[in-house]
Amino acid sequence: MPVTTNPYNLETLSEYQYFLDFQVIQMLEISQKSFQKWGKMPLKKRLKFIKNLIFVLTKQQHLLAETCSKEMGKPVKQAIAEVKKCGLLCEYYLEHAESFLENKNIKTEADESFVTHEPLGVILGVMPWNFPYWQVFRFAIPAIIAGNTVVVKHASNVAGCAALLEDIFKEAEFPEIVYQNLQISGEQVKNVIENPVIKGISLTGSEKAGASVASTAANLIKKSVLELGGSNAFIVLEDADLDQAIPIAVTARMQNTGQSCIAAKRFIVHKSLYNEFVSRFTEEVKKMKCGDPLDESTEIGTLARVDLAEDIEKQVDKSVKMGARIVTGGKRKDAFYEPTVLVDVTTDMPVFNEEVFGPVAPVVAFGTFEEAVELSNNSSFGLGVNIFTKDVETLKQKIHLFEEGAVFVNAMVKSDPALPFGGVKKSGFGRELAENGIKEFVNVKTVYIK
Repeated sequence: MPVTTNPYNLETLSEYQYFLDFQVIQMLEISQKSFQKWGKMPLKKRLKFIKNLIFVLTKQQHLLAETCSKEMGKPVKQAIAEVKKCGLLCEYYLEHAESFLENKNIKTEADESFVTHEPLGVILGVMPWNFPYWQVFRFAIPAIIAGNTVVVKHASNVAGCAALLEDIFKEAEFPEIVYQNLQISGEQVKNVIENPVIKGISLTGSEKAGASVASTAANLIKKSVLELGGSNAFIVLEDADLDQAIPIAVTARMQNTGQSCIAAKRFIVHKSLYNEFVSRFTEEVKKMKCGDPLDESTEIGTLARVDLAEDIEKQVDKSVKMGARIVTGGKRKDAFYEPTVLVDVTTDMPVFNEEVFGPVAPVVAFGTFEEAVELSNNSSFGLGVNIFTKDVETLKQKIHLFEEGAVFVNAMVKSDPALPFGGVKKSGFGRELAENGIKEFVNVKTVYIK
């Protein structure tokens, strides 16, 4: 039985019952029947219900945000921003979906040849707790617009958010049950993937969960998209503008209390700027207000669970024993972990070679550009990299050296509805968002007429 707990005060919020297997089978059958109608509906008509959804998101944004803050500790202002971003995603696809999914005429020896994009069916989403609305919308909205129906297994510690997501689709008066919340345990996921109704799977989560889901899907020759972890480097080259880089560095590491796959997690700074960067960066980190996530002035909330804070504590403590030095922070109380800056960090320490999912910033120095590239690529992950320099034209010729799904120059890595999102190496495969994302779960059908 999942229990949701407020990580700020450790009070129990709600208790939920997992659906029984026979109930899940019935829900999948409902989704399949809904797909038979929804998938045949003209795209223009489907898009009208996305407009309704935008209205409901705006109407319910404070309820959604408050529930998120209570269940996983996100500062409420950031939770509201997350809900608003979901609306922007919907608006983006309202504007572009028709052009993305229209038939593409291709000149060949045939009298006529073209490509169509047809929905696959029922798609399963396995979603995480750190952005409980955005991660779901990023997967579900393009899949639904393309004509699929979706079922979502959300993280158990945000069961209230999961229930609200289903509610807002109902309030938007979709004519079919295109979205269903599957309140199931992790152990039940394998059976759902194996159900013949499921035609594809999208998972955002840990490397372990991704490997398990991808393995099951591959054995059944089912399409999967994986958006897994990241350990993004934040590189400050010798000619970088620190006035520009430092405030972005703070946000890139500390937003969502550091609980983001695309957060900057390793700071790689040229030796000529190293001391100044550490001093100014630490000063800004110390200014951040920690406290109750429901307080609109709070910038750093708690981590989502006590055990997650304990994991970070172990990573930092082990690194310190190996020679790292804490400049600020380094203390834990229950689910709260202080914003922390570490120096004297080496590549064999957990804070460098593991994903640290919280407000911890290790800073290392480099001498040459080649060293910076080597340090950046010295990771099993490849989601994104932030690079700061005034010589953008020279850097553009070297983008290929970085083993990442995204390279952001003089800006922090973020997910934008207009840009493909995803990684390489152990950060996963496939892409979300943009035209790439809406085509992940369609049949790209070739038609050749002679």
